[in-house]
Amino acid sequence: MTDDVLLAQTTRNGIVESSHYGAAVVVDAHGKTVFSAGDCTTPVFPRSTVKALQALPLLTEGAADRFALPDKALALACASHQGEPEHIAVATDMLARTGLDYGALECGTHWPLDTAAARALAAAGEAPCALHNCCSGKHAGFICLSCATGQDVAHYTRPEHRVMQTVAQTLQEVTGAPHTTANRAVDGCAIPTWAIPLSALALGYARFASGIGLSPDRALAAQRLRNAIARNPFMIAGSGQFDTRVMAELAPRVLTKMGAEGVMLIALPEQGLGMAIKCRDGGVRAAETAAAALIARFARIENAPVLTHFMRRPLKNWNGQFVGELRASSLLAQTYLPPAPLEQDYA
Repeated sequence: MTDDVLLAQTTRNGIVESSHYGAAVVVDAHGKTVFSAGDCTTPVFPRSTVKALQALPLLTEGAADRFALPDKALALACASHQGEPEHIAVATDMLARTGLDYGALECGTHWPLDTAAARALAAAGEAPCALHNCCSGKHAGFICLSCATGQDVAHYTRPEHRVMQTVAQTLQEVTGAPHTTANRAVDGCAIPTWAIPLSALALGYARFASGIGLSPDRALAAQRLRNAIARNPFMIAGSGQFDTRVMAELAPRVLTKMGAEGVMLIALPEQGLGMAIKCRDGGVRAAETAAAALIARFARIENAPVLTHFMRRPLKNWNGQFVGELRASSLLAQTYLPPAPLEQDYA
């Protein structure tokens, strides 16, 4: 990717240790490019960043109302959660409303991503189940949609299932990019994922942010999901996570969604903008740093502690000493971030 640009750098004692390259783009709901850096046309897999778009049919098809899903459930349907107790409780409740339990989930099983939750589960002598999968909320939403539309829940993750076909059609229409067998692969949680350009992903989030370019029912669904996420930022990720920390401070002005392999999408409802980032080496941490810089710049937010922290993320060693920082590139930041002393001397 010879056109890619520097997104962030890790320094140690002021010396660059790692450089993270990739691309970033900001688009409005009419498709106008407001900012672009790097290769934004080569297709990338959005992974978990598009969960909010995948959740639109949950509302437009009437499943959310049929099962009277509360805002926490709507937020969890858009989440990559850490498997903390509240996440598990809400996912369990979503399934119970359909008369099913975690045995219906096809997302696979892994230990909670939250260390405290994983340790508590192990200390209790319990093993993880599919509810602890970071995508269980999204999958519970798919099951609600399947039940509400009279579909057999079995194999709902397969591309030929009506739920996945509805999701694919929604993604294609909202992003404007083809979702076909040619660009389809399998995501970590077993559902299909499609490789599309960053510019299309940003357009989809600009439409999600504003409702512009969406049908009336989708625009209303997007508004409900935005509100649910803004009111429940903990559900979207969990303790200490970028999405939860940023939205706890800045929602509803800013909605963010991280994805695997260094992809990040951001919606700015007040500006009607969508932003997409891809850190080419797959570094989520660097994508978060780049996202903080773009949010500060295009949402016109000054002196937000959470953005300041992630734009210049302090790095510590195991003794708690500050040894460096992860810094957003000056290309993305509105103003250059000058060097500043750390809280204590370098080791």
